[in-house]
Amino acid sequence: MSLRDRTLPPFVHNAWYVAGWADELKSGERLGRTFLGQPVALFRTASGQVGALEDRCVHRAMPLSAGVVDGEALRCLYHGLEFGTHGRCTHIPVQDKIPATAKVRSFPLVERDAMLWIWMGDAERADEKAIPDYAFHRDPVWAWRSAHFHVKGNWQLLIDNLMDLSHLPYIHPHTIGGNPELHFKTRTVATRQPNGVRVERGMPASAPPPTYVAAKGFKGLVDRWQEIEFEPILIRIHTGACDEGTGAYDGKREHGFSMRGFHGITPETESTTHYFWSMATNVTTGDIPDLVFEQTARTFEEDQIVLELQQRRIEQSPERPIMDIASDVGGRFTRQFIRNLLRNDGANGQVNLVSSEGEGQFEVVQAGSAEN
Repeated sequence: MSLRDRTLPPFVHNAWYVAGWADELKSGERLGRTFLGQPVALFRTASGQVGALEDRCVHRAMPLSAGVVDGEALRCLYHGLEFGTHGRCTHIPVQDKIPATAKVRSFPLVERDAMLWIWMGDAERADEKAIPDYAFHRDPVWAWRSAHFHVKGNWQLLIDNLMDLSHLPYIHPHTIGGNPELHFKTRTVATRQPNGVRVERGMPASAPPPTYVAAKGFKGLVDRWQEIEFEPILIRIHTGACDEGTGAYDGKREHGFSMRGFHGITPETESTTHYFWSMATNVTTGDIPDLVFEQTARTFEEDQIVLELQQRRIEQSPERPIMDIASDVGGRFTRQFIRNLLRNDGANGQVNLVSSEGEGQFEVVQAGSAEN
């Protein structure tokens, strides 16, 4: 098969996506971005309300993101038409009557957990209660930093990359990598869930990678964990380590080192992706949060290079198949989940998974032979 089933629509529309970080939009500012192939103008009014409008003035097709925010409206740069967050025109210069057709499409936009969440599908199906929760952005126990990368690669390639961390020793040997043999022999448990996929990996008695040593000062072997959760359309990753034999696999991790990564994956086009990510750490003293962020950013930049090289080759031969190996179990389950979402475009935010391996809410697959 090719990168995706070409008979399916390219994007899941009825889902909440990250549109940006809340602090990217100060009061009175606007920003133009493309999501799922649709140009969108984001803006924040003088009172602090956020809005997302189709980035095309109804009058002469001028991008509204090129305009200015005046009070509670976004004003078109060309002829001065003004639009509220609801998309209706509220003012036309020297014209008292505003036609009913003077409106643009508005998209539900919600500010939560330091992020802007946008719904690109049927607005009537946008349930704010379904916005994924991310408490680590508001919990003072964790120090976090955020970034936005523009990746010249398909969004599902990025999901594949994050759902399978066995590439760490090869792409990231100087930061969060480790011994390649250990990574590939690690027992991997992939679980299908009602609204996503979860992957768990444990690496007992392993040498701590450079970032872990720099942040926590480990002196000997550690028990590492990698826990990855996908839900439409984002990935949460909890990685870390404790000194060997001190309870990492019994849930006793407070004394260890933890990194919690948030990965908002928002398609821009079929071949480009907005990657909104943050990294939180439980070691909050001194310059450790900055160090962790900087080293994490370096690893994600390395991933970006890989993804863009993949995209280039796929575009040259889109009909050629992509093969799975044992460590791809989490990515394979996730692709199956996404194919179902694409078929029904996320009806009610839930899907019933059906794959060649049978039906069921969950399935456990082991790759490799090492036990934790």
